[in-house]
Amino acid sequence: MANRIKIKKGLRIPLLGEAEETLRGRVTSEYVRICPEDFHGITPKLAVKVDDAVKAGTPLFFDKNHPEMVFASPVSGVVTAVERGEKRRILYIEVKAGSAIQYEDFGKKEVASLSAAEVKKSILDAGIWFLIKQRPYDVVAAPGKEPRDIFVTGFDTAPLAPSADFILNGHEADLQAGLDALAKLTTGKVYLSVSPKTTNKGLREAKNVVITEFDGPHPAGNIGVQINHIKPVNRGETVWTLNAPDVALIGRLFNRGIVDLTRTVALTGSEVKQTGYYQMLIGTELKSIFKENVTEGISLRYISGNPLTGRKIDAGGVLRAYDGQVTVIPEGDDVHEAFGWASLSPKRYSAGCTYPTYNKNYRLDARLLGGPRAIIVSNEYDKVFPMDIYPEQLIKSIIAFNIDKMEQLGIYEVAPEDFALCEFVDTSKLQLQRIVRMGLDMLRKEME
Repeated sequence: MANRIKIKKGLRIPLLGEAEETLRGRVTSEYVRICPEDFHGITPKLAVKVDDAVKAGTPLFFDKNHPEMVFASPVSGVVTAVERGEKRRILYIEVKAGSAIQYEDFGKKEVASLSAAEVKKSILDAGIWFLIKQRPYDVVAAPGKEPRDIFVTGFDTAPLAPSADFILNGHEADLQAGLDALAKLTTGKVYLSVSPKTTNKGLREAKNVVITEFDGPHPAGNIGVQINHIKPVNRGETVWTLNAPDVALIGRLFNRGIVDLTRTVALTGSEVKQTGYYQMLIGTELKSIFKENVTEGISLRYISGNPLTGRKIDAGGVLRAYDGQVTVIPEGDDVHEAFGWASLSPKRYSAGCTYPTYNKNYRLDARLLGGPRAIIVSNEYDKVFPMDIYPEQLIKSIIAFNIDKMEQLGIYEVAPEDFALCEFVDTSKLQLQRIVRMGLDMLRKEME
């Protein structure tokens, strides 16, 4: 029986628009765009040029500092554009998809018969190493560093989060193959976290892992919270992190011998007429699932990801590399209220006691309802931050560029997503996730 850890601090944000557990079909697009900025911590160098023909699994670019770390095309076709921004930074690589997907053949492999070096080489050569992240710094894992342990989260507690049980249904063999591969990559343990509501047999009966059950509100599903409660990261240590659907993508490589980056994606949000799940490749254009399926006549916020940590996109945007959720909520910039802050309307929601609480789900928009102001130690972060860290003091140390304090206050354990709820309840309206990312990047530059 799995150990159970009860998370008491946190917050469930009651939003409208949870995905109905129905597979609506497969989404394809004429063009697929891969954005190197999704892969934090790498310096991309092109491996292709415009008019090159590629297959699914052909490297599109590689990391300048780790040339063996290549990034695969999710689709076969022809490279049609390489869009660059300031200082010639690569914004995206666009591939025009062919009528049928052709795959690079990497050969089926039995994980049990492979050495750790062979498993690592297989993942690197296939261009899907980006699925593995590391703490500290929350970046794509450095392949040359051996992790103390590997942590896998098998559930998500973010607002309107997709169901891992539904996504992994029918993919249990791939999940186990992926877990077996990860077990080869560390001399430590592979920790798999599940929810009390988890029913998928692939998660509940997984082998070669230590299963821990986490019970509680968001952010109980965050891998940083799980690491903090199981085995915290100390200075000089490295751990690798993944979510269960990404582990299944790795297992698919070994079971089928091809790079198939198909995700089962939840379409969520209060402004979606028909929610549900769609299968699509990363980089797929999303306009077809929005067409005639979102509220008309108002300004909308399209998000690749969840409302707390997702990335803002436009109606013609693409599915970003790590996302298994797409959300549509009201923008709110067309709403004008006199004395709105003093309203007692039942449409208002507050994590504190500003407005009356009603037992229902809310249609919240993207407005901040206030501007940035001085940070105050008010204990509001602590109420939703279940890690053994002082969040307000850590934020202050990052703003002050005090590296010694940052280390002492536990920055090695955190990622920007761990502060998303703090940002939601913050009366100072600070961009805490951006501040934490800045601190992690600064520390990484100093320490490496």
